[in-house]
Amino acid sequence: DLHSFPTRRSSDLEIFAELLEKLHIHQAPYGTANSFEEAREIAEKITFPVLVRPSYVIGGRAMEIVYDNKELEEYMKEAVKVSPEHPILVDKFLEDAIELDVDILCDGEDVFIAGIMEHIEEAGVHSGDSACVIPPQTIPEHILNTIRENSTKLALELDVKGLMNIQYAVKLDEEMVYIIEANPRASRTVPFVSKAIGVPLAKVATWIMDGAKLKDFGLTKEIKIDHVAVKESVFPFLKLPESDTVLGPEMKSTGESIGIDETFGMAFYKSQLSAGMDLPKEGKIFISVKEDDKKKIRPIAEKAANLGFELVATPGTADATGIDSVEKVKKVSQGSPNIRDSILNKEIDLIINTSEGKQSAQDGYIIRRLAIELGIPYVTTLSGARAALNAIEAVQNNKINVKSLNDYVGEE
Repeated sequence: DLHSFPTRRSSDLEIFAELLEKLHIHQAPYGTANSFEEAREIAEKITFPVLVRPSYVIGGRAMEIVYDNKELEEYMKEAVKVSPEHPILVDKFLEDAIELDVDILCDGEDVFIAGIMEHIEEAGVHSGDSACVIPPQTIPEHILNTIRENSTKLALELDVKGLMNIQYAVKLDEEMVYIIEANPRASRTVPFVSKAIGVPLAKVATWIMDGAKLKDFGLTKEIKIDHVAVKESVFPFLKLPESDTVLGPEMKSTGESIGIDETFGMAFYKSQLSAGMDLPKEGKIFISVKEDDKKKIRPIAEKAANLGFELVATPGTADATGIDSVEKVKKVSQGSPNIRDSILNKEIDLIINTSEGKQSAQDGYIIRRLAIELGIPYVTTLSGARAALNAIEAVQNNKINVKSLNDYVGEE
């Protein structure tokens, strides 16, 4: 019975796949495994990297992205030991994809698209940790229409009465939309979307569950907002002395804030400020990125330089920027004076540092912990760096305006 499908448990995967095929909705290749041998066969068939996780988790617990058989074997040994009766899901990890969250109200007859949220961090960062924006900023309208159509078909097929959340991954280079998961329940994004569009979604959903219809509330078509709303996550790193700030598939945030303005740059700046990240308008930026990010760092460094910032970087990253004026600084492990000394001397105003995999290098960890403890703004993804520089550009050129929420969305 497709209508009884509650969550994406391993036992429901075949039913879910059949449903998606029936509705012509694309899903990334996947498989389930109870041993390393089974997981290796699946991974080699769908190709690395893959996302591995227990068959039923909340908050991305024990989720990892693995890039080769050695990492996969290590993961499977622990996973099977911890939960031998539950299979492990092995999904194709869609690199360089943009993730989106969609919150929907459905009464069994009509579907109201409450909000389509574009994640600012790239795929691989848990949706609860990624900053996100309404309306989407980089997704073409024809792809958004595909997402609307898929979401409507799925909600009606599942006979949802109330709220539903669907997560998608979009590969812009292929113009492909893949569904990640569908949850016929309220999502953690509902409070954010409610404030962004001025509709009390949880209250309306409760009435719908009691028999009301969407048309009773005038919610017959998607609300087009004239402003931009950005949700930023708030993290507990300062209170956890040995924690690392690198983001991944496991959720780490413990709260969130919202910034609203007429442009994305200013809304993002407000969201950072309210989350305790006071982005600088001038000064010195330190950049150190992992090997895979070096081929993408040049435009980011150039934008920072054009905004008037002095740039400091570790030798490999400095060379990758292609900017002669970048000051090279030693890594912590390369002897003094090094970047740790510069940070302690309060010479650095913003840190851009991306790290490899689940166990970050010691140098990067030391830098990120110093940023937390000294209150220096930092970003750990390239997409976060781009958004931060857009925000800095906006605030350099404009005065910050403060309005009440009702000025944007009116009375609820």
